[in-house]
Amino acid sequence: MTGRLAHIFRHPIKAHGREELASVVLSAGAALPWDRYWAVAHAVSKFDSAAPAWVSCGNFQRGARTASLMAIEARFDPVSGVISLTHPELPPLTFRPETEGARLIDWIAPISPQDQFRPVALVRAPDAAMTDTPFASVSIKSLASNAALSAHMGVDLSIHRWRGNLWLDGVPAWAEFDWIGRRLRIGGAVLEVRERVGRCKATTVNPATGRVDADTLAALRQVVGAQDFGVFAVVIDPGPIARDDRVELLP
Repeated sequence: MTGRLAHIFRHPIKAHGREELASVVLSAGAALPWDRYWAVAHAVSKFDSAAPAWVSCGNFQRGARTASLMAIEARFDPVSGVISLTHPELPPLTFRPETEGARLIDWIAPISPQDQFRPVALVRAPDAAMTDTPFASVSIKSLASNAALSAHMGVDLSIHRWRGNLWLDGVPAWAEFDWIGRRLRIGGAVLEVRERVGRCKATTVNPATGRVDADTLAALRQVVGAQDFGVFAVVIDPGPIARDDRVELLP
């Protein structure tokens, strides 16, 4: 099986914006560079700033609980350390997350919970990306699977609902579920597929508006028998990848 790498996305602040990349260099055993590098802890988070380490997504503000977050778009400049965020209901924000996290908390306050899940701090763990897995993962999605689910629902589903890293074209719909335990060569890197991605309510949100408008979870149960879309992989052999690179399922 061969295909093509159609899109590369990273999400510098977990659940707070996405940006498309033309190319990136993957490192063995690491997440996509700068992906989920920061996260927003809420008032009852168990994230320990004195001993920062990976903790599960429930400890952070996320789209499953705060639908409006899904409409954020991001641009991050690793050289200057500046992130620019936009949202249809908020003025643009440009800030340095390493020193100005409080500005982000103030910016998202109008679209965030005000109860125990209110956002309180922008945090990071130096040696761990806040991926949805306890291991450093890269998520892989299929354009054909998104098209198949869209056709089933009669809705044109934006790929941004799924917050994926790598989007593949030219592979059969749902074929990715058969790749568990196998390896993919993408450009100059090799990744091993580890597990399916279980989906949450965030995928029911239209990323253009931040409003719930499609029952993707019920549709997934009908089509694939589980609330799964996409797969998690780990980088085995490091190397550069770029849009339009060849994707090959290895023997």
